[in-house]
Amino acid sequence: MTPFDFQCPTKVAFGAGRIAELGALTAALGAGRVLVVSDPGVIEAGHTRRGVDSLRAAGLDTLIFDGVEENPTTDNVAAGVAVAQDFKPDAIVAIGGGSSMDCAKGINFIHSCGGRMQDYWGVGKATAELLPMAAVPTTAGTGSETQSFALISDAESHVKMACGDKRAAFRVAVLDPELTLTQPPRVTALTGVDAIAHTVETWVTTKRTDVSLAFSRQAWRMLIRGFPRVLRDPADLEARSFMQLGACYAGLAIENSMLGAAHALANPLTAHYGVVHGEAVGLMLPHVVRHNGLRMEQSQPTKPSPYHEMHLFVSYPEASPPEKAIEGLARFLTDLTAEAGLATTLGALGVEETKLPQLAADAAKQWTGTFNPVEMTADDYQHLYEAAC
Repeated sequence: MTPFDFQCPTKVAFGAGRIAELGALTAALGAGRVLVVSDPGVIEAGHTRRGVDSLRAAGLDTLIFDGVEENPTTDNVAAGVAVAQDFKPDAIVAIGGGSSMDCAKGINFIHSCGGRMQDYWGVGKATAELLPMAAVPTTAGTGSETQSFALISDAESHVKMACGDKRAAFRVAVLDPELTLTQPPRVTALTGVDAIAHTVETWVTTKRTDVSLAFSRQAWRMLIRGFPRVLRDPADLEARSFMQLGACYAGLAIENSMLGAAHALANPLTAHYGVVHGEAVGLMLPHVVRHNGLRMEQSQPTKPSPYHEMHLFVSYPEASPPEKAIEGLARFLTDLTAEAGLATTLGALGVEETKLPQLAADAAKQWTGTFNPVEMTADDYQHLYEAAC
């Protein structure tokens, strides 16, 4: 068995209506003044107000920073830092999707340690203790509430920077599936596919451990059960619960396993073409499964790849014969993405074939690709882009 360390600094409070407890949970962190990081859509849905009402009922002074955009940038973080420096919070609460949670972490890095976001690109770059934070995810996708990483895009280069430090983990995560009922169908689709991609990739990385596999397996069971139901009936609260808890478990898997080539392929599509992350990673994931599975079988022909175990949980005609597990799993993922109304080819997104070499070169520079179960080259990434055309 692979040696590992496991630490979970985040208290998870799960259940319908649990946002009412946000104030008490945040006060227990020793907070008195709380900066709430949210985005206009979540504010319009009323979720931010419910969280603020709970915080104020617990006697906490609050201020809302709403300058969060999808794929938060260094500019968004800098604007939040300016607000924090004036307000002087002793805790930060993020209410929203992965963008709000990542932006909150970015604000905390700079407010607590100084410098600029680029200084924290990498792992363990914090120079001081960070303010305690609580998260209230309103989507079921990133699992950022149980990760110590923030993904922040450089406003000038558009490069996504993974900034991670164990001190940046949320102390509390309030998982209230009722909050996800208001997600627009496309947001439900994008975040759900992203969570599924997290599960598939963490299951096979070079850093996976027995602990991360436990989270990946349970996330996979819950997500593939909940996602089709949510697509058919957005008001299905049990299915929403499967999705939110599954995404959280996938986040814990990332924290202990990392990601792989599908995310390396997705990031350049977002940077160059503005493709939303969930759509980009969902499109590329089946091709990565085929590529990795074939290479694994070639290197160890007598040993089934981890994808075979994943395939056992799939009720899907194409995935029935064990010898076709990898292809069956890939087709299952493609069909799930199509059912969600997302693109399944690069051509549908307007990606020109002449740009594939540049995209491949950028993909080869992505950090997540270094954890892929088989070694990747720029040529490999280009072949995968070509297969997705």
